Amino acid sequence: MILFISFIIVSGCSNIALLMSGSSIALTQNAYVKAYNSLDVLTIMSTEKSIKKHIYDKGKKDVQTLTRIGDD
Repeated sequence: MILFISFIIVSGCSNIALLMSGSSIALTQNAYVKAYNSLDVLTIMSTEKSIKKHIYDKGKKDVQTLTRIGDD
């Protein structure tokens, strides 16, 4: 019983510590997320594809090229 109570107390403290340390990271990444989303919107407006879709298509094309080279 004492072990269970001490585990709850210790895990509660670590959750608070993790929450406090994670909040500073989230605040600093917030500006990066906004910049990425803004760039992604501009990319979608000009090319009809998101940044992730561009990367996926490029990677798929490269894999197909490497597969053809490997078959030869």
